[in-house]
Amino acid sequence: MIGAGIGKAISLARDGLARGLVKLHVTPNALTLTGMVLMAAAAVCYACGAGSRFAWSLRPGADANCYLLLAGIILILSSACDILDGAVARLGNQAAPFGAFLDSTLDRYSDFAVYAGIAVFYAWRTPANVTFVLLAMVAFMNAFMISYARARAEDIIKSCTVGYWQRGERSAAILIATFAHNIPALLVQQAALPLLTVFRRVAHTRAVIAGRRVVLDPRQGRLGDKLRLWRWERMTIPYDIVTAVNIAWLLAARIGEFDLLRPR
Repeated sequence: MIGAGIGKAISLARDGLARGLVKLHVTPNALTLTGMVLMAAAAVCYACGAGSRFAWSLRPGADANCYLLLAGIILILSSACDILDGAVARLGNQAAPFGAFLDSTLDRYSDFAVYAGIAVFYAWRTPANVTFVLLAMVAFMNAFMISYARARAEDIIKSCTVGYWQRGERSAAILIATFAHNIPALLVQQAALPLLTVFRRVAHTRAVIAGRRVVLDPRQGRLGDKLRLWRWERMTIPYDIVTAVNIAWLLAARIGEFDLLRPR
């Protein structure tokens, strides 16, 4: 009930802003492109301070600066554009196939921008942190493959939206880790756990093609299905438990920097 109430409040605020933008003749594609430009700006901020502590300083690469704070603020603005472009298209009767295609395409560039910026920061270190650069690359690959697996699967089957780490969850994780100044924990998390969503989408597609029974709602499955808390949909208690654990990791897991791939 709380989740539904929050969702309704956000929807009302989104639609109110969208109606105002429609009156100002702002187009959905303009919002989509603006969101991408903001993500590029956030990438620069990550490159300047992804692993830094907070300080009111604009010295790139320093041990303490405010670039992550700036990145977080820019991410919020970019996410607002990402949310509003669809609402403007719907409320302004401007929905078009190309707009949906452009939005999906630029989302991939947005995913890349974040992790490219983080990778640049750790590549510029003296010495460069090879492990963290690789983790950033793997995290981006996971984000890309989650979307690609769905797109390819839905050329064959009706729907393939299964898996916990959808775009909203990944974006929230980046935002939380950014404001928490805990990018190392984000890299470890996003280089490992989203891969499970890729595997699930592959397994789901194979099962549907083979004509096997697929359990989408754990409440309709066996005990083993119910115990897989990460398979429950949003606004359920098991989903909230999994989300709380992931948030706690980003806030509390101060693992620090390490480099397992650089010879000593």
